[in-house]
Amino acid sequence: EELLVESGGGLVQPGGSLRLSCAASGFSFSSRAMKWVRQTPGEVFEWVATIDSGGIATYNTAAVKGRFTISRDNAKNTLYLQMNSLKTEDTAVYICATYSTGLRGPGTQVTVSS
Repeated sequence: EELLVESGGGLVQPGGSLRLSCAASGFSFSSRAMKWVRQTPGEVFEWVATIDSGGIATYNTAAVKGRFTISRDNAKNTLYLQMNSLKTEDTAVYICATYSTGLRGPGTQVTVSS
């Protein structure tokens, strides 16, 4: 069974940092491009970042403006999202997904609040 499970979310103050992880299993993780998306409290889905199988990353620069870094460890079958300088508008459920096959995890809640 193909599976993605996110972790690392939580409550953080504005300006803080979090590192999200996404554990993959049941498929060839190293050969798949992966992405992070987020679902805002208004239930709008927003693309955050993508990383291809070779580690090349692209970002929704309008949303993350160099504050977020996507990475992967193919030996550990794990996708990461390092989030720095968090803002209240970053509050969302963060979801990892394969780029093109439609597989996604359940998401992890990130709340940025003072």
